[in-house]
Formats: sequence, C-alpha cells, structure tokens
Amino acid sequence: MDSSIEITKSFVLGVNQPIALIAGPCVIESVEMVLETGKTVQDICKKRGIPYIFKSSYIKANRLSGDSFRGPGIDEGLKILEQVKQKLGIPILTDIHEPSEAIAASEVADILQIPAFLCRQTELLEAAANTGRVVNIKKGQFLSPEDMIYAVQKVRNQRNSRVMVTERGTNFGYRDLVVDMRGLVALRNTGCPVVFDVTHSVQVPGGAGGLSGGNRRYVPILAKAALATGCVDALFLEVHPNPDKAKSDAATQWQLDKLENLLDELEPYLKLPRLPAENSAL
Repeated sequence: MDSSIEITKSFVLGVNQPIALIAGPCVIESVEMVLETGKTVQDICKKRGIPYIFKSSYIKANRLSGDSFRGPGIDEGLKILEQVKQKLGIPILTDIHEPSEAIAASEVADILQIPAFLCRQTELLEAAANTGRVVNIKKGQFLSPEDMIYAVQKVRNQRNSRVMVTERGTNFGYRDLVVDMRGLVALRNTGCPVVFDVTHSVQVPGGAGGLSGGNRRYVPILAKAALATGCVDALFLEVHPNPDKAKSDAATQWQLDKLENLLDELEPYLKLPRLPAENSAL
C-alpha cells in the first residue's frame, strides 16, 4: 500500500520518496534566529538531496512550570513563520493546541501538528482536518502505537486523507522515555507516512527543577535504529544554534553546527530500503 501524501505540489512524503528532515528550533525565540536556523538547515539538506520541512512553535502550551518561556504567541509567531516560508520557500510545520487555532495556523503552515499529549482530543483533530492541511499526529507517550489508528480515523472521517503519524517515545515509569522500535511497524500499518521524532525521544520529562531534561548523546543511535526498521519516512529533529542556551528543550535540541556531521553519520541508513504496510485493512 502506497502511503504517500502531498505536502505541497512539489513535495511528496512517503515510502517511495527520499526520507525527509523536519527540523527547526523548538520554539520561536526571534525572527533572526529562526531564519538563520532555517537557512542553514536548508543549505545542508540541499547538498544532500534531503527534502526539508521547517518546524518551530509559536507557543508551547504544555510547559511543566508556569515560569517557562512559552513563545511569542499565535499572532506574532505566525507572522514570523510566514517570513520563513516566503524567504526560504520551504514547507512549514507548527503545532496547534486548541481548535480555535487551526484556521489561523493553516493560513501559514502546510502541516498542522497535534502534540502528543493531545493526540486523543477529537475536536482538535477534527478542526485540524477540516482546514484541508496535512495533519501530523504525534503518538502520546501513554498510547499504544496500535491505538493511533483511531486518531488517524478521526482525521480521515473529516474527508482528509493527508495524515502523518509520529513516534516520540513511551513513558517508562517516572521521568523516562523508551522507544519500542516495534511500534514503528505498527505506525506503518496505519497507512500513513511515519515520522520519528528523535530529539523528543531522548527527553527526561521533568527531572530538571521544573524543566524537562534529556540526553542528546543518544540522538545518533536512536536515529540509526529507527531508520534501520525501514518504516520511517521522515526524521524530526529540533535544532538550535546554541542548545544549552535555548529557552525550551535545552537538553535535547541538536546543535546546528553539528547537523552536517550527524547527517553524514546517518547517510547509509537514509539509503536503506523501506517497507510498505503489512496490513492494508488498517
């Protein structure tokens, strides 16, 4: 079964297409920073023939502490994302948190992302679907990968078949995540393109005095393992010019000037054959 979907008229994502990279800073900190990051990643991807989707959030609604930086907000944030889109000419992915955000975000973003904690929120999924944009559903840390089909069906029931699904780790006790690579096979069987969110998978939720910690040293090994399954159509990496000073996910974002080395290390895995869905009935 061909699970390919059209992101834009010139950008198709799926099992028979090159593996794409979804990357950008976790949250918009300034227009200068997101443009610098987006342009740098774009240039790196062009040299390697890797399709590129820019990602950043205009607001982070699920911060552990009320004192944490949340972003510029929807109005200013979407203006900044529009600049990225116009100046760099690349697809944009951003996440929405309430149904009321869907229409405004869809006027800029090519892909509306449903955050993992909200993947079962029916009204949010339906609002995203009804914009006609691609919908990327991140699997909840609490959810079986097999149960993601029900979230996908909520979008498809709105006559929108352009759905992506994303793995980002599963709760393992308190303050830890693990990635069960078998889950990528289950996600493939939804009939959607599959994304592996590498940097969120190395988080330690909480555990840093009101902030989420993590260990980015595991990014290369998890990316290789996920790509080796043959079930991943895009990698998701949050990147930042100076991760340790980032205002969100400082422990897990990948350093921008190390991205080329990481992609060089991953190159053999990006060329591995990919597998179709096992069960087209899903």
